[in-house]
Amino acid sequence: MNSQSETPTSESAPPRVAVIDTGICNLRSVTKALEAVGAAIQVVRSPAEFEASGARGLVLPGVGALRDCVASLRASKLDATVQEWIAADRPFLGVCLGMQALFEHSEEGDIQGLGVFAGEVVRFRLPPEFKIPHMGWNTIRFRQPHALLAARLAAEGEAFYFVHSFHCVPRDPTLVLAESDYGGAFCAAIGRGRCFATQFHPEKSQAKGLQIYRNFAAIAAAA
Repeated sequence: MNSQSETPTSESAPPRVAVIDTGICNLRSVTKALEAVGAAIQVVRSPAEFEASGARGLVLPGVGALRDCVASLRASKLDATVQEWIAADRPFLGVCLGMQALFEHSEEGDIQGLGVFAGEVVRFRLPPEFKIPHMGWNTIRFRQPHALLAARLAAEGEAFYFVHSFHCVPRDPTLVLAESDYGGAFCAAIGRGRCFATQFHPEKSQAKGLQIYRNFAAIAAAA
């Protein structure tokens, strides 16, 4: 795997990527974005569907309440699928709630997450002039280079689209790939091995967001 940031070519088979349907995710926009960058998509709702998909990458999107997202994963038994896939260092991308679900605990509903990473999901505590949820375009600062953020993504000042009232606080600061600022710095993306997750929505972030999905598809193709 000498160039994870390369995109799949028309001469090679498109990478198969499974997208988990928790019932509360922005499924259509995420799948359309992945299809736009050349991935072959399989929506999965059970471990059996995932195993049958032959996927080389796994995506967990989500919008709404983290409690509902985690409850859906546990009810379908896909929580163990996510944990085992990440533990095996297979390509994984979490989006919004799909990032928050990876941590141990969330203040939103006082729930236990999947515990893939040590840390908390906490509510923004900001002066009244800062509206909650944090919604709209905001710039991010890349803390370290990474294949997910490669290819035409600048080191500073790229804007992505956010919609969230809670943010992740990893216990290990080396997990943080990117930060943004809203009344203070917060974690905007994480990465460890081939596991990546973003608090922002790449599928709502125009060309730069599509580049995130393109890079992930390339990582899956090379896996």
